[in-house]
Amino acid sequence: DTKMQAMMEQLILANKNRFGRSSEKMEDAQQLRFAEVDGTIVFFNEAEAVCDLEAPEPETLEPALERRKKATGKKAQDMSGLPTNRIDHYMTEEELTAEFGENGWKQLPDAITRRYRFIPAKVEVDEHHVGVYASKTDGHMIKAKHPKSLLHGSPVSASLAAAVMNGKYVNAVPLYRLEQEFLRYGLAITRQNMANWMIRLGEEYLAVLYDHLHSLLYSYHVIQADETPVLVNRDGRSAGSKSYMWVYRSGHMYPEKQIILYEYQRTRNAFHPREFLKNYSGICVTDGYQVYHTLEKEREDLTIAGCWVHARRRFDEALAVVPKERQKESASYLILKQIQTIYRKEGKLKDLSSEERLSQRQVAIKPLVDAL
Repeated sequence: DTKMQAMMEQLILANKNRFGRSSEKMEDAQQLRFAEVDGTIVFFNEAEAVCDLEAPEPETLEPALERRKKATGKKAQDMSGLPTNRIDHYMTEEELTAEFGENGWKQLPDAITRRYRFIPAKVEVDEHHVGVYASKTDGHMIKAKHPKSLLHGSPVSASLAAAVMNGKYVNAVPLYRLEQEFLRYGLAITRQNMANWMIRLGEEYLAVLYDHLHSLLYSYHVIQADETPVLVNRDGRSAGSKSYMWVYRSGHMYPEKQIILYEYQRTRNAFHPREFLKNYSGICVTDGYQVYHTLEKEREDLTIAGCWVHARRRFDEALAVVPKERQKESASYLILKQIQTIYRKEGKLKDLSSEERLSQRQVAIKPLVDAL
């Protein structure tokens, strides 16, 4: 009966979500495929996304073998941006005379070989001696001009802070390993020192940059927003409590000034995006989370646009519970094919200007969306 059918569909979908691959694809090779990694949707087959179904097929299915030419001068090109130290190895005139006789030799072009040389990092101490002067008459004192400390009361310099940040956040090296690495250089700093520096630098310097980028984001007509759960230790709650990292970013239409801002919050409450977007007027592309639509109802200057990736997911889930022999007859399959066509045509417009893209969308894509 209907209830039993619904339960079977839920079981099939639950098994797919638990044991199946976290990808969404149709058997058609032209389908743009999606995968989910740590809750984030990633696109991994650009070739399928930009292909043209109307392009003529080759006369033969045998692939043409293309012989790639060996790159010439690649090693020299790789070294072109590095400082070069010339090291000469020449024979003395006495050695040449002994080998060839008096005036029995001529100089040929040098044989040149190049080798990479790595210079390990080193730690030095900059000891600032600041002149202090006092008046002989009234006793007042003055100091010579000198650079301000990066952090008051701390010996950390900009170069050391940059090294810690690069190691921790770019190279993903834990602080305890950085502590060991610096100790091998003769510098005894603890992971607690480095953790404190990162927090203080974030509060005193990076927060200013963050606020500036936040204000710049308001000037973009289209932005994107999403939130993903994270686990944080020792935040005053019980172990395993779920927090959220909210992400706001500019779209691909602003390639020269990309902005991506992360905001950590303990909850998924509507208050957080309401506060972050309070001065923003424009279009915000999101998933189907109802909080964003609540904000849209509260304001006339904010438009929430849906995400096609999240929209198609429900149809992909619906298709998963349909027997394979009947899938191509289902409404979910037809809708997925329609969305596939929209993606393919949209991919052809990505290099156009905003005005040209809008014009082409009205002609080529709007009828497909209306048909859905």
